[in-house]
Amino acid sequence: MMHRLSRRSISAILQTGAGRYRNGAASVSCCSCLDKLAANGDVGARPYSILSTGQTSPTKSIKAFNLGNESVLGLRYQSTAAESSSSESPVEKYEYQAEVSRLMDLIVNSLYSNKEVFLRELISNASDALDKLRFLSVTESELLKDAVDLDIRIQTDKDNGIITITDSGIGMTRQELVDCLGTIAQSGTAKFLKALKESKDAGADSNLIGQFGVGFYSAFLVAERVEVSTKSPRSDKQYVWEGESNSSTYSVREETDPAKLIPRGTRLTLYLKHDDKGFAHPERIQKLVKNYSQFVSFPIYTWQEKGYTKEVEVDEDPSEATKDGQDETTEKKKKTKTIVEKYWDWELTNETQPIWLRNPKEVTKEEYNEFYKKTFNEYLDPLASSHFTTEGEVEFRSILYVPSVAPMGKEDIINPKTKNIRLYVKRVFISDDFDGELFPRYLSFIKGVVDSNDLPLNVSREILQESRIIRIMKKRLVRKAFEMIQGIALSDNRDDYDKFWENFGKHIKLGCLDDKENHKRLAPLLRFFSSQSEEELISLDEYVENMKPDQKNIYYIASDSVKSAKNTPFLEKLIEKDLEVLFLVDPIDEIAIQNLKSYKEKDFVDISKEDLDLGEKNEEKEKEMKQEFGQICDWIKKRLGDKVASVQVSNRLSASPCVLVSGKFGWSANMERLMKAQTMGDASSLDFMRSRRIFEINPQHPIIQTLNAACKSNPDDEEALRAIDLLFDTASVSSGFTPENPAQLGGRIYEMMNLALSAKLGTSFGGFDQQATAQAHAPETVEAEIVEPAESGGQK
Repeated sequence: MMHRLSRRSISAILQTGAGRYRNGAASVSCCSCLDKLAANGDVGARPYSILSTGQTSPTKSIKAFNLGNESVLGLRYQSTAAESSSSESPVEKYEYQAEVSRLMDLIVNSLYSNKEVFLRELISNASDALDKLRFLSVTESELLKDAVDLDIRIQTDKDNGIITITDSGIGMTRQELVDCLGTIAQSGTAKFLKALKESKDAGADSNLIGQFGVGFYSAFLVAERVEVSTKSPRSDKQYVWEGESNSSTYSVREETDPAKLIPRGTRLTLYLKHDDKGFAHPERIQKLVKNYSQFVSFPIYTWQEKGYTKEVEVDEDPSEATKDGQDETTEKKKKTKTIVEKYWDWELTNETQPIWLRNPKEVTKEEYNEFYKKTFNEYLDPLASSHFTTEGEVEFRSILYVPSVAPMGKEDIINPKTKNIRLYVKRVFISDDFDGELFPRYLSFIKGVVDSNDLPLNVSREILQESRIIRIMKKRLVRKAFEMIQGIALSDNRDDYDKFWENFGKHIKLGCLDDKENHKRLAPLLRFFSSQSEEELISLDEYVENMKPDQKNIYYIASDSVKSAKNTPFLEKLIEKDLEVLFLVDPIDEIAIQNLKSYKEKDFVDISKEDLDLGEKNEEKEKEMKQEFGQICDWIKKRLGDKVASVQVSNRLSASPCVLVSGKFGWSANMERLMKAQTMGDASSLDFMRSRRIFEINPQHPIIQTLNAACKSNPDDEEALRAIDLLFDTASVSSGFTPENPAQLGGRIYEMMNLALSAKLGTSFGGFDQQATAQAHAPETVEAEIVEPAESGGQK
């Protein structure tokens, strides 16, 4: 008996001292006080009981504890060392008390996330019982004296909502029935495995399934009452265990009905809940067995309705009377019809030998392809397959496939839950609903099966997601997938990889964004068009092989098509020097390359950005150019103002007069175009990420030379200034940027056309002279605004 003291009593103790309470009759045992003591660091605080013998003395030093808003610091009781060591009260130990019905509710509703797994769990338990019998019969042959086949049989009664699962396994005695089913989370399999390990003869892998002893209780997911009738070959009697879903009690009795006796094994009878009686349909049971327990090593029979055809006689139609003149003595031919006679019989539902457990050398390509088509409902053969066994820290077997075509709409890039990987544990199907646990999103197109003996069976997918074994398996599966894809790339048939790239190239590029750890495996798989290969895709390895001896970088240009990339002014100097440039024409290409950064110690360089190094720097020549064209650069910068960050002499142009390049760390013209096209694009972020633009001029071009002379002779000439504006607008278009005012650009082009034609022909057409053109584009004139699709919705 423990006493709880009021605050007043505690205050009295503190004021009077501890001497009068030496016998411990009113020791402090308030739980809240103990909590506060523990919170303040006094780990030695303990309750004192009046039932203890001898004297007890709470003479521990109390550093600090709180009573409401009061605090006592540094308070000590006087005691001797001998009293402290000899007057400790005995520790009282208690067992946790579990509310069985609540625990059952947690097992049923929390451990399993899908009701239909109940059949998987019960079949797995039956498989364990058969395995145990097979192991034990090696040394105890009398256990098989009943000569009953080792199998599992499932029978349903859809009218009454009853499922019966019978196995011819080891069965249970009365005591084993109480121990295994009377104690939640008590696993007979775990005990058996422990006994095997302790045995000197346990050299082989038992491959039993159950570990946690909660698989049986999954029956209450669908059943309101469960009856277990079991007969052990070591016992002469058969016993019945009965339990209900919402009850904390169960009953065990001896089976006395001769009609219900079985020679050996266990029979589970599930009386289904009203809402779950649909599970009692034979077709549904057969489907669940094929889905979850297809490869259990023992035959599983289900009770199915069958039929056969037979011919039966039918009565003649009275309307068809004998015609006049017909010879009545002629024998009439009897009329028959075909009917289907229905009956019920056992049907083998599972295959006992999964293909992944066989030796890869013994499996033909046709067998792999047939398994692929049957398992994943495909009609075309896969491009490649890989059958392997992984040993070491984690052991598992797997068969992986690369499909020949991508699913319709390529929705698997957006949704990684493609159900392409089927996870088995000891040949029992666990789940195909993974969200990146076994394969990353960009490899979600890989299909296959994985079978592990190291994973627990009796747990839900949510627990598997956090498993360390799963993380190790993922690394090895990804490595095998890359080896399989690389095998396609290195095969003699180049068309196979072209087909793969057409279907799954975007997945590989997405991997460059998502998986930095595997960049070295991803980069060799990439394919691009180039300035020297406009019709056929090339790899980065082929590009590096074709590089010039003194070339240090891998050059690329991002555009919306091969044609526009081929005609961009940025290529002019590189084509003259015979330098190959990759064409990135897919929206994801540029981001993928930027994430790779380099390949085989060669940096990727965007030729549309500033500071392009072509390996021919001449400091003296650059200094002369700056002196000669420095004045025109300043003049153009003054005219363009904030439209450009600077004006420089270009080293990348040979035919074009000028070009507009992007800043080194900002968006390229292609990226800016793509970001504007985003439906949820943010205008403020566009302004922030839009790179600074550099206007580069070609000093060898006649237009630039003419403007250079105008700059020195008459820098305020209006026509020369308008020519600068037109140069900037045309450079924006040719460089891939969108002009800010397309209508104004059109007006300037028309004006220049009129001036050119007037000078050549000596007249202006239709009164369309320079003055009229200037008035048409005066600031006060209201111009039609062309709104781009990316700028719709009021965003500019």
